[in-house]
Amino acid sequence: MENFATAIRSIASDQNELRRERFLKVLSAATFLIFFQAYMVAPLIPHLSDVFGVSSQTIGLIVPAYMIPYGVSTLFYGLLSDRLGRRRIMLASLLAFILLTALTATAQSASQMILWRLLTGLGASGVVPLALALMGHLYPYEQRGRPLGWLFGAMAGGMAFGSTVGALLEPFIGWRGVFLGVSLLGAGVLGLLWPYQRLLGEAPAAPTGTIRDLFAAYGTLLGPGRGRRTYAYVLLNAVFHSGVFTWLGLYFTQRYGLGEVGIGLALLGYGIPGFLLGPPIGRAADRWGRRWLIPAGLGIAAVAAAVLIGDIPLMAAALAVTLLSLGYDMTQPLLAGIVTTLGGPQRAGQAMGLNVFMLFTGFGLGSLFFGTALSLGFNTALVIFSAVQLGAAVVAVPVFRAETARQSSTTPQR
Repeated sequence: MENFATAIRSIASDQNELRRERFLKVLSAATFLIFFQAYMVAPLIPHLSDVFGVSSQTIGLIVPAYMIPYGVSTLFYGLLSDRLGRRRIMLASLLAFILLTALTATAQSASQMILWRLLTGLGASGVVPLALALMGHLYPYEQRGRPLGWLFGAMAGGMAFGSTVGALLEPFIGWRGVFLGVSLLGAGVLGLLWPYQRLLGEAPAAPTGTIRDLFAAYGTLLGPGRGRRTYAYVLLNAVFHSGVFTWLGLYFTQRYGLGEVGIGLALLGYGIPGFLLGPPIGRAADRWGRRWLIPAGLGIAAVAAAVLIGDIPLMAAALAVTLLSLGYDMTQPLLAGIVTTLGGPQRAGQAMGLNVFMLFTGFGLGSLFFGTALSLGFNTALVIFSAVQLGAAVVAVPVFRAETARQSSTTPQR
């Protein structure tokens, strides 16, 4: 009888594990689509400049107009999730993403498109950060690298396919058709997520403390020590990667004379390493720690951007883009793994909300900073960004020296 009960428990455990894995795949699909939509616009900047009759710098504002509001609003979604529960916030945010992405297709001017992008950033930002925070609830720290690798791999895949497929499809279905297509796919993902909504979590018990207390928790997360170091690198790394990537479409247009299809093919490698290697990189972090992987990723990205400075063949530039992506995939997912240990279970939403705030604010600022530096020329802008990133890689060696495989959420570092 005891053996029978043990077998039943084993079967139930296997079924729960299978359900959890399927749920992870659906969340990864939602993450992929949101990042696909976020990154499909950058390669279209030269084309949209002609469509709306404005400069590349003006229409380029559609990137920070989405990224910065996305980052800022994650602070509030984190607060709301800790008070109202993840399920309500994530489902409502995904619905907002679907509707606002479709409405973006109605833009008749650059200013209207910038406005729709801003509203989409505000509405869509409750899905990915809360999905990342949810991994801290569903998986113990020593197993968290793989599921985080799946989510960040989905982000990377969304970047790769968004920047490529969006540019490839535009000549055939138009930029409006691209936005409408993404909206329809989003509706499909919402349908797939619905049966798993209970895994998103129930609404918590009545919250205690004031709003002032909740915001004071952000000060604690950014206090001296591990939290401040981690969040600083999330921001700095995001500034670098977004700054370089946002303007790669213009880079390939000016340097190699490529159109939309050519740009899409040249950017094909961006995100592929994370899409293919995200889970293995996560497993490596679980096994050996993050102390060497993070500095190595920063250094690889710096070298990749520096390669683009020279007068190199188109194929070499495309390979440098792939290397740039590998640098991202070896840093931001691992930094997010550290963030899941900050703040404790009561502040998981806030901790990850602050992470995504830093990430997307960095994305927005990076595109603005690099766009400003373009007045000095592409090579000068790349030199500045590469030098700062290389310096960050060197400093990261002592900064992350204690991030070993044995580090856990129960032993916070100072």
